[in-house]
Formats: sequence, C-alpha cells, structure tokens
Amino acid sequence: MGNLGVFLLFTLGVVIIIKGGDWFVESAVWVAKVTGVPNVLIGATIVSIATTLPELLVSSIATYQHYYDVAIGNVVGSMVCNIGLILGLTALLSPIKIQPSKFAVKGFFMLISGIVLLFLAKDTIITPQEGNLFILLFFIYIVMNILEFRGNGKNNREYHATANLDKSNTKINIGKFIIGALFITVGARLLVNNGIIIAELVGVPQQVISLTLIALGTSLPELTTAIGSVIKGHGEISVGNILGANILDMVMVLGVCSKLGEKGIVINYENIMLGATIHNVPQSLYLDIPVALLMMVILVLGGFLKGAINRTMGFSMLFIYIMYLGVLAKLFI
Repeated sequence: MGNLGVFLLFTLGVVIIIKGGDWFVESAVWVAKVTGVPNVLIGATIVSIATTLPELLVSSIATYQHYYDVAIGNVVGSMVCNIGLILGLTALLSPIKIQPSKFAVKGFFMLISGIVLLFLAKDTIITPQEGNLFILLFFIYIVMNILEFRGNGKNNREYHATANLDKSNTKINIGKFIIGALFITVGARLLVNNGIIIAELVGVPQQVISLTLIALGTSLPELTTAIGSVIKGHGEISVGNILGANILDMVMVLGVCSKLGEKGIVINYENIMLGATIHNVPQSLYLDIPVALLMMVILVLGGFLKGAINRTMGFSMLFIYIMYLGVLAKLFI
C-alpha cells in the first residue's frame, strides 16, 4: 500500500468514528429514554461514556497489540485536546457561565484523577493491580452522578422523558446502535494501525502521533458536542461533557487498558533532543501529563473562582495547547 493509501485509511478511520459515535450516542440516549432514565442522568453518564468510547477502543486495541505509547498517548492527548482546543475555542467563541458548586465537584474529581495518574505512572508502569484504583474511581464517579440526580429531587421530574416505541423507530435505533458500535470499532483499528505507519513514515515516535492526530480524531465527538451546545446556548453542557469525558479517559479507559497488557500499561522512554544533547526520558511523565494537569488547574480553579469560563481562560488554555504542539514539533521533528 502506498503512503497516500495509509493517510486515506487514517482519514477514513476518523470519519467513520465520528459518524459511528454520532449514531451510537443517539441510539444510547434513545435506549435510556425507553427504559425511563431521566435526561439529567443521561447527560451526566451515558452521553459522556458514549463519547469516550472511541478513546476506549483505540487505547484498548493499542494496549492489546503492545503499542503502549499509543494507548496512554491517546488518553493524555485527548484530555489536552479536550481542554486546550475544544474548551479553549468554545470559551473564545462565547464565555461559558457555570454553577460553581456543581462544576467544583466534577472539576476537582478530574484534578484528583489526574494526580492519581501521575502518581501511579511515576515508576513508568501502571500495573493491573494499580488499575483497580481507576476502576474504583470509575464506580465512585458513576455513584456521584446518581446521587447528584437524586439530590436534585423534584426539580428533575420535568426532565423525565419517554421515547417513541413504534416498531420503525425501534428498528432504526437498534440499527444505529449496532452499526455505530461497529463503525467505532473499525475506525479505532484503522486509526491505530495506520497511525503507527504514519509515525514511521514521518520519523517521529508513535506517542507523538497518538498525542496529536489520533487524540484529535477520537476527541471529535466532544468537539461537535461542545460547538453544538454553544450554538444552542447551552455552553454548560459542553463543560460537563468535557469534564466527564476527561474523568472517564483516565478512570475507565486506563482502568480497562491496565487489565489488557501483559504487565499493565508500560510507559516507554523516548529520545528527546535538548540543544545538542539527546536525552532518553519517559515523555509522558516529564511533558504530557504535567501539561494536562496544568490545563486542569487553570480550568478548575479559574472556573470555580470566577463562576465562568471566560475568554481570558479560553485564550490561556488554547495558547498552552498550541505551545505544547510547538514543543512536540521542536523535540521530535
């Protein structure tokens, strides 16, 4: 296969992940409504889980194939992309007002999860046993959302909706659910396999491709959700979705992936050119995860103190994202 074919297959993977993710989210929400799940709970859990499915499958496939750089690079890259590019752009388009108390709960949970990630990764391996902590945090997060819904009591009754159960509607949504899941699975495999080849063609580490192209591809569902929410005047939904997606990237995706690797998730060392000297360092520990944590601190503390994600915060997060891409380019290209 020629080089052009590799890039075309990678692009095809992105396209079908977007379409598959869209269908999967729509059908998952329909299934939830059919079973009587309120919209508030749907948004807090099901939508975030569904939009995180591309990252889960990409990192799971990469871990199973022993491409650990791609697995963790996709997770960390998606978080950096979610905050820096997606929320940064969204806030620049239109400042987002938030409810500080609700924002703080998910925001600080995200920040704590990020600190746990850095702590577990400090010895350059996340073992299956350590992955149990992520699984525990995942269940705590789901329970938090359920308790938040129940705590709102009567106010949430107006959000209780029931979907149309006619036969044609049922067949369409079941079809979307199956095809959407299939598309995401196939798209994830295309992204991983062709992303590895692209890294070899361009001459950069696999982790750089996973932190940029693959992470952007798997984050596109969050991007479309965020832009759509801003256009409709529901910017807070986009913030909640991003926080939920970032939390799930860590606690769900890494929790599952830690069980798929022979020894867990191994953080490899990369050759980084600093000046005229080449240093062999674990890039995720010294660059990627710290950048993600810096963005989280700006987002969480700024949003909590100001009660909004304003244009200054949006510019700061977007600027860090662009600078981060520049550092990757300078170090490896």
